[in-house]
Amino acid sequence: MQALELCQALIRCPSITPNEGGALAVLGEYLKRAGFSTHHLRFSQPGTADVDNLYARIGTEAPVLVFAGHTDVVPPGDASSWRFDPFSGETADGMIWGRGASDMKGAVAACAAAAVHFVETRRKFKGSIAFLITGDEEGPAINGTARLLAWAKERGEIFDHCLLGEPTSAEQLGDQIKIGRRGSLNAELVVRGKQGHVAHPQRADNPIPHLLRLLDALTASPLDQGSAHFQRSNLEITSVDVGNPATNVIPAQARAWFNVRFNDLWTPSTLAAEIERRCAGAAAAARYDLTFEPCNAAAFISTPDKFTELVSAAIEARTGRKPALSTSGGTSDARFIRAYCPVVEFGPVGATMHMVDEHIAIADLEALTDIYRDVFERYFGS
Repeated sequence: MQALELCQALIRCPSITPNEGGALAVLGEYLKRAGFSTHHLRFSQPGTADVDNLYARIGTEAPVLVFAGHTDVVPPGDASSWRFDPFSGETADGMIWGRGASDMKGAVAACAAAAVHFVETRRKFKGSIAFLITGDEEGPAINGTARLLAWAKERGEIFDHCLLGEPTSAEQLGDQIKIGRRGSLNAELVVRGKQGHVAHPQRADNPIPHLLRLLDALTASPLDQGSAHFQRSNLEITSVDVGNPATNVIPAQARAWFNVRFNDLWTPSTLAAEIERRCAGAAAAARYDLTFEPCNAAAFISTPDKFTELVSAAIEARTGRKPALSTSGGTSDARFIRAYCPVVEFGPVGATMHMVDEHIAIADLEALTDIYRDVFERYFGS
């Protein structure tokens, strides 16, 4: 089975988080036939959904190069709005269509096919190849990669480097790779007022003006000017609500939610302290509650090294493009992996991920397979 057929087989598995949908079974069997030892692991915690994960490895020696990824996908939405059934894996116009094609069943298929080809043509090589595949990346990420890494560590598994197959390419395959990610912090701001009639405002306390002042204090000036590898941190207000259907009533409270994508100048605690400082300075007579969600996504950077150069060289050899080193975009499971080994993210163009008619170019899938195969060749030497 080549990368195209494997990609189609994975897309045809309706693996919407947290349901495995058969995708991990397909991948596990494919790797097992090539000689990989496979472990299907289900993790759970009280109050969370059970999640299936896959760990596979071939070889017993160091160095260990691990490929990380996920087979779970976001819901497709209204299937009738798709050109093809979102779980059909249809090919047309030089593309493979379906939910997960670019994020990230395409990359999983490409690297699995590359690894199998490498193993079959290089029966003896010094080192090991491993796959760390979760079904919980698109969800809460509680019973997925973090638990899988802890399980592997308890077994004595030591990883030297990791390649994560997120769709990092922006416009063309290989135009950028990720060497780090911004952190993500969510918060809720609730201002308490006093309900009253709009004709008698002196008897009430309207929380909306207080909330506007607080939000202005949070957004009026940048949190920072960026750092060596990161753009500026950004606070984005995502929702404002007063829950008031009446036009002649001053509401009792007003609330807002916001998210901060922050760089390596901040930790979750120092960022929360800065937000609290700004609110306190603008609060005046406002009565408010500021609540931060637990943060499991701190900013991080994998300092560019020989492995970064190796991946970049493999990309340039196949595409003619020297990839930019980026830390932009959303979070990924690299935030967990980086505590165990250096991690570089490289995968297909992500322009259609999470969208209706998600797809990946067949030519890109083939090129991605070649690049991953070249990474194995360069990593394990001749």
